Amino acid sequence: MYPKLLELGPITVYTYGVLLAASYLLGLKLAMVRANTRGLDSTRVLDLGIYIIISALIGAKLLLLITDFRTFRVDPRELLTLVRSGGVFYGGLIAAVGVALWYIGRAGLPLWTTCDVFAPGIALGHVVGRFGCFFAGCCYGRPTTAPWGITFTDPFAAANVGTPLDIPLHPTQLYEAGAEFLILTLLLATERRGRPFAGRTFWLYMLLYAVSRFIIEFYRGDERGSVGMFSTSQFISVLLAPLAIGMLVYLARRVEPEPKRARKVA
Repeated sequence: MYPKLLELGPITVYTYGVLLAASYLLGLKLAMVRANTRGLDSTRVLDLGIYIIISALIGAKLLLLITDFRTFRVDPRELLTLVRSGGVFYGGLIAAVGVALWYIGRAGLPLWTTCDVFAPGIALGHVVGRFGCFFAGCCYGRPTTAPWGITFTDPFAAANVGTPLDIPLHPTQLYEAGAEFLILTLLLATERRGRPFAGRTFWLYMLLYAVSRFIIEFYRGDERGSVGMFSTSQFISVLLAPLAIGMLVYLARRVEPEPKRARKVA
């Protein structure tokens, strides 16, 4: 749609890069606000947010490398696309969760309360990030005759990420942005309803995202790897959804409180 935001001589500012940066900053800002309302150490939470951003970027690109390994092996020059691409969201999510669990334990932050703090920020960041995909033309959908199909025409998008041109496609980027917005709204609206418990917001996000991503994958048209009959992301969703349900049931039955304060990290 509009992959290049601004061109000043030899300098090109890409729309995707700007929106990706904005997605991380907005997500971190929301997490900081939520952390303050819960009495968490803002310095520790900020440090955690930076670790999450770095690990998410690395993890997303690594999973892209794995899923498209055949392409990179045939033409090593395609490795340059790793620099331009944001990667696979699930790769970033898995890496970020792993690093976050390590840092939370090291800093002495309350585990599931801290995860709850960040979950809506992840959803918010993903909403903005998918608009970046939309403008860049990546993560595109299958051809469609639906009246809301999107037709890409920019040759740069085709050369950069292989976007099919002049063919109506499912706007899967917008499908996912919309799904993430609904998830964000649901998380915030229900957080204090019923019987709240630490970890509910985080694992509810994981469950809802796994379900929505599994469905949206049927409409994706780009190459993203496969595991048996499923795409890579669908396969991860199939594993993640029951895990999230199990954790929600387990944490709902817990009665022991979490620690309230974080110790300082040298």
